[in-house]
Amino acid sequence: MRERHGLPAAAWSYVAAVVGGAVLVLATASYADVRPRTFIVLAALFLICDSAPALLNLERARVSLSFSACLASVVLLGPEGAALVGACALAAFQRIALVKRIYNAAQFALCGYIAGTVHELLRPVGPHVPWQLAADLKLLPFLGALFAYVACNLVMVGGILLLSRQATARALVGEIRLLAPGLLGYGSFGLLIAEVYLAVDLFAPVLVLLPLFTARWAFAQTRAQQRAHEATLAALCQAVETKDYYTRGHSERVSRGAVMIAEEIGMSPARLEAIRFAGMLHDVGKLGVPTKVLQKDGPLSETEFAAIQLHPMRGLEILKDIGFLDEALTGIMHHHEKLNGRGYPMGLAGDEIPEFARIIGVADAFDAMTSTRSYRPARSVAEGVAELRRCSGTDFDPQMVEAFLRALEKTEWNPPRQVVVPEGEHVQTTRQDHDDPSAPLKVMGEGAW
Repeated sequence: MRERHGLPAAAWSYVAAVVGGAVLVLATASYADVRPRTFIVLAALFLICDSAPALLNLERARVSLSFSACLASVVLLGPEGAALVGACALAAFQRIALVKRIYNAAQFALCGYIAGTVHELLRPVGPHVPWQLAADLKLLPFLGALFAYVACNLVMVGGILLLSRQATARALVGEIRLLAPGLLGYGSFGLLIAEVYLAVDLFAPVLVLLPLFTARWAFAQTRAQQRAHEATLAALCQAVETKDYYTRGHSERVSRGAVMIAEEIGMSPARLEAIRFAGMLHDVGKLGVPTKVLQKDGPLSETEFAAIQLHPMRGLEILKDIGFLDEALTGIMHHHEKLNGRGYPMGLAGDEIPEFARIIGVADAFDAMTSTRSYRPARSVAEGVAELRRCSGTDFDPQMVEAFLRALEKTEWNPPRQVVVPEGEHVQTTRQDHDDPSAPLKVMGEGAW
């Protein structure tokens, strides 16, 4: 497939279709009912809002405040006027590539026209409709237009991301779940703008911009707080992994594996975020275990084994006051419990083990088996899968094992690169791994656990 300017041919065809559709709508529309002064006010408001997008906790995610101006134009100017306001994105103040600027203007115009059409279809008209009933139903056509606008925008943006290979379908679904509330929230300001404009005319934008930019500030504060959380968690993970070169990146991979399972069983976005945190922090309790125990070369004494068994509880002690972790704490506390009741620290069995813990247990064991250790090379993905199947129903929840295996069929698992110890540096490493079900810990006087 030929690519031009970084975009595949299919993506260029998609861009051409969207731009062509917008040009057709704008060229054939009748602007008889579009009041010039109202259009100028809304176009100026659109450009001001578009210059200050709200950032979300996603790499590519930006929620443009211009959604509000577009939805106001749907009410005040109708489908044709809304399309014209959307096309003003061509004059946006942001410094972006020309093709992206044209595409944004085209998709905004189409979204405005479609939303305006939905608004017209749902708006009560005619002498048989009582005035009070029409006033009461004013919200219905606006909500219809709002949902139509957001749906069209997500489809058009998602389409170009898929065809340009910038995102997978699975990733897009997750991002849409997080983006949609923000889009709907900013779009709902459109009704407020329209109502205020009808009441106070030209002063409407001034009155509306304050709450609008306050909402943007709230989004920015939430994102900043989220980034601070992420930095704190990353620092804790790094502190744990400095104890052993051979576990570098383990927490991140367990987090990714846990999310794969959680997505496969249909967890909500909020719980997906919590399970991601739980995977990142599942071994943070190792900070409370002496390094000489974690790196011991040989069987553990009963006291040393007890220290290993207590590391999930140490993790809970370290993290219990971090309020945003919530359900993640149960996964951290119980991720070494086994379905048959022979795990630790509490010997829970079956459904007594929290769902988060059953998920993390599978991801944790799989990554341990498919990672290089000081005493053995990494096992293959196929060997790791076989071991999960062998231990399904005894160590691991069969439902979680099967969910992980289904996820592996859709998403390639990339084991870590072989660890290279810096030249001239002596690193003490263990010959045991409490995460590896195929190599149980050896305890003096008690045989294998």
